[in-house]
Amino acid sequence: MGAHHAYAVTVTWPVRQPGGEPDAPVGTTSYTAYPRDHEVHVTGKPALAASADPAYRGDPSRYNPEELFVASLAQCHMLWFLHLAAEQGVVVREYTDHATGTMRVEARGEGRFTDVTLHPRVVADAGPRTDDESLAALHHRAHAMCFISRSVNFPVLVEPAPVRATEVSAP
Repeated sequence: MGAHHAYAVTVTWPVRQPGGEPDAPVGTTSYTAYPRDHEVHVTGKPALAASADPAYRGDPSRYNPEELFVASLAQCHMLWFLHLAAEQGVVVREYTDHATGTMRVEARGEGRFTDVTLHPRVVADAGPRTDDESLAALHHRAHAMCFISRSVNFPVLVEPAPVRATEVSAP
């Protein structure tokens, strides 16, 4: 049996003002009466301002759970890719992913993600393992290793952009 890792977050609503008063003293008296703003707390880290998706009366300036879910898939893939690249001697200088996700909402209101597509773009030092085929193999391995993508019940697609290799000048 492998190692177990535990993760703990605290989600608080309503958001408290500096004086300690909550934003929503009215409570959930109706669907339109209460703000969706809340905070996500992880011990030792700054609070993350969150809300519902704007389609569900959320604040568009705050993160919503669906965005964070797509971000967690992209982050997990990136971190595994960087790990595997370092093991292979591939020096990655930049990594950008414009990840997208699709969620279907049923007539009764329940919904689920149907897919997430990662679009990683890598800039790496020129070398024997920085061709598109070699880096595609690293993306494939990263996808297979990603804890988050292994935990979902829908396809997570990886569509990497062609690599851009940089020449490194000697110091």
